[in-house]
Parts: sequence; structure tokens; C-alpha cells
Amino acid sequence: MKKVLLATAMISLMLMGCTQNNQTENTTDMSTVNLTQEWDKVFPLSEKVNHKKVTFRTQYGLTLAADLYTPKTGEKLPAIAVSGPFGATKEQSSGLYAMKMAERGFVALAFDPSYTGESSGEPRRTASPDINTEDFMAAVDFLSKQENVDADRIGIIGICGWGGIALNAAAADTRIKATVASTMYDMTRVSGNGYYDSDNSEEKRHAARENIAKQRTTDPMAMAGGVIDPLPSDAPQFVKDYYDYYKTERGYHKRSGNSNDGWRIIGTIGYSNSRFLYYINEIRSAVLVMHGADAHSRYFGEAAYKYMTEGKAEGYNFTGKPNPNPENKRLLIIPNASHCDLYDGGYTEPEGNGEPKNMIPWDTLSEFFKENLK
Repeated sequence: MKKVLLATAMISLMLMGCTQNNQTENTTDMSTVNLTQEWDKVFPLSEKVNHKKVTFRTQYGLTLAADLYTPKTGEKLPAIAVSGPFGATKEQSSGLYAMKMAERGFVALAFDPSYTGESSGEPRRTASPDINTEDFMAAVDFLSKQENVDADRIGIIGICGWGGIALNAAAADTRIKATVASTMYDMTRVSGNGYYDSDNSEEKRHAARENIAKQRTTDPMAMAGGVIDPLPSDAPQFVKDYYDYYKTERGYHKRSGNSNDGWRIIGTIGYSNSRFLYYINEIRSAVLVMHGADAHSRYFGEAAYKYMTEGKAEGYNFTGKPNPNPENKRLLIIPNASHCDLYDGGYTEPEGNGEPKNMIPWDTLSEFFKENLK
């Protein structure tokens, strides 16, 4: 059972076999974007910030839906675009990150990627390294045009699979002055090589391609399923962690693929045949890679950091020159934190009668951006 779960999770971070099959998003006409105006996040709105729904266009002609969080001040401010995890929506982790950054003085935008959530694109639940990298750059376009934003002081945060996408965007777009990759996956590596590169062979990739080819012929619209439900008793701990976030009141959302029917089976194949961190060793702007010490995905962040600074890393079949600005790159490991703890902070048991301690170092993130968005 564990072997089956791990192999299936490779494709979309989540697992096939979800018994709850919510097709609402996939059958909705997305030729126009209709934004939900009520507050439907998995976290309460902070009294310290203003909030409004916005939209913006990408160079591929898609309209992205987003939540804009702003401090209650009218001055020109630094700004941050946020997205992730891969398969989640802005009502989940990315919205929380954006709101927390707005509390600390940043204009912050949490957006739904193309083909997901309230954003446009057909067929639904489709992903592409190029399109998703453009999503981040289009968010920077939007922020740079806001009257209350200093266009020379824009950063980004990518969570989970969007951590790798954030690094790719930072390598491509010099307007991005600071980047945080939180609890990151390298989606191209895990999709092509499997977890811990256990499927890194021509034979296994060929077999996977044969299966995808058959799927395109038989049923290209079939869904892969989100987090497995019901949860098997022998599921790996990281699968239990995903379930605890996406399938419970803690993080469930009706528009989230991970909470419901997942990606289209063929919807993420672009990641399997790409390696999109090739130029991250040339990022001159500031980068903070943040990971939980106990996260199953920790090796993605550590390898990305090592390649970004040194131009080589275990698991990468390409090498480059050492980074020209290694001094503004940082790897932050959070003690006792799992992968999903950095989605919403999780908690650690307090001493005495105190409140549970959030595991995301919000003030550390704020200080990183303030230092590098000058």
C-alpha cells in the first residue's frame, strides 16, 4: 500500500483514489471570471488589513483571480505576490501568507493560478511550467501598476510546488527583488524522477509516458483525485499530514483541487518532461529557502539552495557556475516542523498555559523582505 501511495503522489503531490468527487469547478464555464464576494477563506480576516478581490491578465490571455491585502495606510509600499501550494487555492495557505505580510506593512497579492480556483482557463486543473511561471510574472505586472506600490520593491512567495515555480520566476524576471520558497517541491524533479529520485530511469519514465499516452486516447478529461479519502491506516505520515490539512476543517475548501478531485491525470504532464531550475544559480536578487526539519520534502529545498549558491547539487544532472551573489541567499530550517506545518503554521505545544506557537516565523519573513526590498 505504501509503495502505491508514494508512486501516485509523485504526479500531483496528492494521491489518486479520492472517493469524494466534486466536479463543480471542472464543469463551470470559465469564459468569464465570476468572483465570490463573501469571505470564504479557511482563516479569519485580520482587523489590521484591508481586503478586496481583483483580477489581472497574463500574456497567454488568461484572467487570474486574486485577493489583494493592504495595510491600513496610504503611502507607497513594497509588495509581495503569493501562490501555492500546488493544487491549492488562494483561500488556503497563500491567502494566509499574504494577509500576514500585509499585517507587517506590505501590499500582498494571493492569486489562483491559471486553470484553477476562480481564475480562467479550460480545461480546468491544467498546469504548465511556462504558464505557471508567467502567472507569477503577471502578478508582478499587476502589483507594479498599483498606486500604493513602489514598483522597484516587489517580491514573491511560493509555497510547496509553487516554491520551485517562484525560484524559476526569480531567475527569469529581474523585477523580483526578493523571493521566499517555503516548504518547496521541485515539481519537475518529482514528476520526472519520483520521490528521492527512486524512478530516475529511462525505463520507468517510458512506462509513465506510455500510460499518459493511453490516457490521452481513452479519457483526457479524467481526474486524478485529490488527497486520498478515506485515509488508509498504513498511509505514510506525510500523506496523513496532507489529509489533516486538505480534508478537515483546518484547510478544506470547495474550490481546491487537493481538497476534492485533484488534477486532470494528463493535466500536469508538462512538468514530467521539464527541468526548470536550470538557471537559479544566476539569480542575483535575494532568496530565502524555508523548510521544516521533519518535512519529507526537505531535500528539494536543500538541493535547490545548494545548486543556487554553488552551481551543483546531488540529484541535478546539470551544473553551472557558482552564484555571483551568494551572500544574499539563505536556507532556513524550522525545527520540528513537517511539510504541512508551513502551510498554516501548525503548532507546537506551549509551555505552561500559553497559546500554541505558530511554526511559521512571520517576523523573520517580514525582516527578510524589508531588508531586501529597499
